[in-house]
Amino acid sequence: MRRVVCLIAAALFAVPLAACSGSDSTNGSGNVTLNYWLWDSAQQPQYQQCADDFTKANPNIKIKITQYGWSDYWNALTTSFVSDTAPDVFVSHLSYYPQFAQRNQLLALDDYIGKDKLDLNVYQPGLADLWKSKDGKQYGLPKDFDTVAIFYNTAKLREAGITAEQMQNLTWNPTDGGSYEKIIARLTVDAKGRHGDEPGFDKNHVVTYGLGLNGSGGAFGQTEWSEYAFSTGWQHAQGPWATAFNFNDQRFKDTIAWWRSLTEKGYMPGLEKVGPGGKSVVAQMDAYGAGKYAMVTEGSWNTKSYWALKGVKSGIAPTPIGPSGKRASMINGLADNIAAGTKHPEAAWQWVKYLASADCQLNIVAKEGIVFPAMVQAATPAKDAFARSGIDVGPFLIHPQDKTTHLAPIADHWTDIQAAMTEAMESYLLFKTDISAIDKANDKINALFR
Repeated sequence: MRRVVCLIAAALFAVPLAACSGSDSTNGSGNVTLNYWLWDSAQQPQYQQCADDFTKANPNIKIKITQYGWSDYWNALTTSFVSDTAPDVFVSHLSYYPQFAQRNQLLALDDYIGKDKLDLNVYQPGLADLWKSKDGKQYGLPKDFDTVAIFYNTAKLREAGITAEQMQNLTWNPTDGGSYEKIIARLTVDAKGRHGDEPGFDKNHVVTYGLGLNGSGGAFGQTEWSEYAFSTGWQHAQGPWATAFNFNDQRFKDTIAWWRSLTEKGYMPGLEKVGPGGKSVVAQMDAYGAGKYAMVTEGSWNTKSYWALKGVKSGIAPTPIGPSGKRASMINGLADNIAAGTKHPEAAWQWVKYLASADCQLNIVAKEGIVFPAMVQAATPAKDAFARSGIDVGPFLIHPQDKTTHLAPIADHWTDIQAAMTEAMESYLLFKTDISAIDKANDKINALFR
């Protein structure tokens, strides 16, 4: 067990990995190969480096990384559990992990955490709690976190006579949209070059929308509408694993009514232009890259992809200050889960613990400037890494700094919740129903828990 102790020390106290040596740390029976799955190709090189360093310190444990695209990933993972070929460890998402936990397909980590005395307070507040089931079992250690901000085309701002300074303290309300809507209107341009706030603006022939649309947001709404709704004081529900949702709250309905009004005014494309069900984020990114959108609300994980767009120079602004007097952003995060059927639980735990440690998150992932690692102390080096690429990600980090983050919703029946709200939101945004569709969907959702 000498290497186990050494690895724990490395994870908690940043002991150099080269100091770790000794006999097999799993069961003394020889070499082990762990299968590790992830979906983000941009992050695969970072985690390959983590894997290489981990194996250097633990030569009897090899890590085989497999990367899938987002949609293929979940199909492959679900199938692997059915066929008993699941990876030992895999990157997990809050929308999916509850169903795996309910089916007893995940290994609870509580005994390992307690044995090794890991401090879960080293992560951004609330992230570790998201991976605790309703019966109190911990199924994941946080690996990263994300928040939402506004990406804007600097050339479009300049053409509209808007400064970067004006973008830093926008205000919003569901009645008239505040200074935020004024900016959106100003950035909207029709086929004859008239802006959305000018006489004669033709909303039926828009060449550049002030604000882009990626889809309805369904029940999650992370990058679509949550930043507005949260800033009114609204919440999806009363904390994780709630059994009642608040989509029928007037503050939420007023928010969505305002959001839809942007399409009526011609400032944002209608859902029919995006496609029911919402296309992938690539569609929004491509439209932004082509100059069809002057601004988009986006998650921090896509920052480098937007900066890679050719012919577009971007800036980032924080979400607007809402009726509560504060900004708001959902804070979401990924974690690594261990499959309950792994034949190497001790080795898998060592790998998961290493992924959640300073050696991986602080010394490798943060320095690449792709995402924000979950550890609080990794935020600054990650910000510095983005800055070296000419990107100021301060608007994303303002939320954990100012405590204006709101935890992502997590509940039983999430697939059904998402389906009900997606149907209601799409029908409303397509002007097929009125706002009562949201009330009906909320009743349907809450009936799931009775």
